[in-house]
Amino acid sequence: MKKVLVIAGPTAVGKTSLSIQLAKSFAGEIISGDSMQIYRQLDIGTAKVTEEEKEGVSHHLIDICDIGDRYSAADFQKQGRQKITEICNRGHLPIIVGGTGLYIQSLLYDYQLGATQKEQDDKLRHKYEVFAENEGPQALFELLEKKDPLAAKKIHMNNQRKIIRALEVKEKTGRSIIAPEKAPKPLYDSFMIGLTTDRSLLHARINTRVDDMIQSGLITEAALVKKYPDSQAAKGIGYKEFFPYFAKERSLQETTDLIKRNSRRYAKRQLTWFNNRMFFHWFDLFQEPQEIAQIKKEVAQWLEV
Repeated sequence: MKKVLVIAGPTAVGKTSLSIQLAKSFAGEIISGDSMQIYRQLDIGTAKVTEEEKEGVSHHLIDICDIGDRYSAADFQKQGRQKITEICNRGHLPIIVGGTGLYIQSLLYDYQLGATQKEQDDKLRHKYEVFAENEGPQALFELLEKKDPLAAKKIHMNNQRKIIRALEVKEKTGRSIIAPEKAPKPLYDSFMIGLTTDRSLLHARINTRVDDMIQSGLITEAALVKKYPDSQAAKGIGYKEFFPYFAKERSLQETTDLIKRNSRRYAKRQLTWFNNRMFFHWFDLFQEPQEIAQIKKEVAQWLEV
């Protein structure tokens, strides 16, 4: 299997710096595994790597979408695997760097994302859409509870699109939409590096980063995103919090504090996700900077196998 190095972890934990060091040491090229860095013009709020920070290292899947574009994990899965093949064909090491867990997991394992042709059935979908229109959302959700109680525990009763999709898959295939047909298998020989640090230190770094972003022009970027209120980008932390500010419903200080809070909560969710879903070699390069030597040693040993 192709070898793929992965550097993951919560926001503001030093992934970019480590990735550049390892790319230069092991002839690597970096593939961004961040769901927000795909957008052009959104550089500050996404903590996008600068040209100076790249130090000549090739980066991929950054600045590939306009703000209003839709982009899914399935898109990333397809394009990321293509980039891995291209990088390996050049004799270089693909390095996946980011904090979007679903993107990274879907890239490394044989997950089937989106509805397969086998699961799609327009007639079934229409049947459930008519049912929802005639009987109401409560009845639709109760039908899901009856037919697929496993999915009903995971899908919110107000999410009609997902409820209908779950009913469609259940009737078409006989399986729950949230139960994979088989355990996903790894597609690559991956070495997984996870970065973390003490919670109080991480929170302080996040708070400082948000202050720096505000000073660097985050408000201007948020104003761009405001033009696309229904876009995926408009749901991003650091942008959505500004909408009440622009409507004069929230002060700049309140907005800043909210971004910090949401960023800290997101970091916690990221750590939980990575700890529960994949195996990582964890390091704390802020409190133990000497561990960079150990990382390089372990990566070199892995590459030799």
